[in-house]
Amino acid sequence: MPEQLISLAYLTALLVSFGCMLLIDRRFGLFLFRDPLRAALVLAAGLIFFLAWDLAAISLGIFLHGPAPYMTGIMLAPELPLEELVFLLFLSHLTMVLVLGFQRLFSRGEA
Repeated sequence: MPEQLISLAYLTALLVSFGCMLLIDRRFGLFLFRDPLRAALVLAAGLIFFLAWDLAAISLGIFLHGPAPYMTGIMLAPELPLEELVFLLFLSHLTMVLVLGFQRLFSRGEA
């Protein structure tokens, strides 16, 4: 049982972080909660870009998946774990929240 919980550690950390970022986004209406359709398109574009980047690096032998006790072991493709897809989605969302948050902060002259 403890080994099963350990194998979910990284995915759980990603999902909790993603949830916290969604709460910040919702609280300030920065990205996903400001214009959901546009945000979904931007997230999809970011995910596709970074996924293509990862797949290119995997095909060149740059990115390799080694043994990792904190990961689920679910592979979406050779050398591409499930956690990578969740991380790329989180990264795209985090970037947009930061960009739009700083844009709002600096446009109000609060900095």
